[in-house]
Amino acid sequence: MRTGRTRSLRRTKIKSLKVLAKIATKLRAEGKIVVFTNGCFDILHSGHVQYLEKAKDTGDYLIVGLNSDSSVRKIKGKNRPIVSESDRAEVLAGLQSVDFVVLFGQDTPLKTIQALKPDVLIKGGDWSKDKIVGADFVIKHGGRVETVTLKAGRSTTNIIERIKKQVLNERDSSRTMCK
Repeated sequence: MRTGRTRSLRRTKIKSLKVLAKIATKLRAEGKIVVFTNGCFDILHSGHVQYLEKAKDTGDYLIVGLNSDSSVRKIKGKNRPIVSESDRAEVLAGLQSVDFVVLFGQDTPLKTIQALKPDVLIKGGDWSKDKIVGADFVIKHGGRVETVTLKAGRSTTNIIERIKKQVLNERDSSRTMCK
């Protein structure tokens, strides 16, 4: 029975933008600091987990904007995502540092940021603040923009490349053994 309850709790973190905008407004009215970050989070790894924990440390509630499958394809190419949006959302919702997850289908999270009006906008340290989508909006509305240092060498793309190399090496080894 415990598993069903845990799954149900994860799903309560995944909200529509309309619902989440109301929640964010209420939280800010209570004096809480609402933090927003976004990404594809295709194959979750320790770099993602540390990034989200650091983002959470900048406020009271962390909202993660998750690129939809179609949005990921536009950004990363036709073979991505590896993991479906519903699975990615559920995995993110299972993290203690993540309070809410919202899917967005646009190329950028600007409309999501404008609807949520976060107090803090977070991106990885590989982004310069002047290139962060929504930064000017957040600052204009009294918020702040911060970058978080990323864990070196951790990326979904690197994981995919390692898997591809291992599969190719196994194929080559099996072909050699068959000769």
